Amino acid sequence: MKKRIITVVGKDSIGITAKVCVYLAENSVNILDIAQTIVGGYFNMMVVDIQESSKSTEIIANELKEIGDEIGVQIKVQHEKIFETMHRI
Repeated sequence: MKKRIITVVGKDSIGITAKVCVYLAENSVNILDIAQTIVGGYFNMMVVDIQESSKSTEIIANELKEIGDEIGVQIKVQHEKIFETMHRI
């Protein structure tokens, strides 16, 4: 399994989850967990497995960044271990 953390930050609006999920499905990325937390009108995070995708983490991250730019949110993709290390207390 090749877990990655996708973080979406921006004002909540209709279609954010749909756009990201359609991209993931079209690129054989499996959503393992999704937390659509909205705090003060700001959005979301998900855990995915990119094992079956033909694209690298870098390509997925760049393409999701472009989608984020189009819909007015920031989308970041991180390796699970990097995310855990950055958020360890």
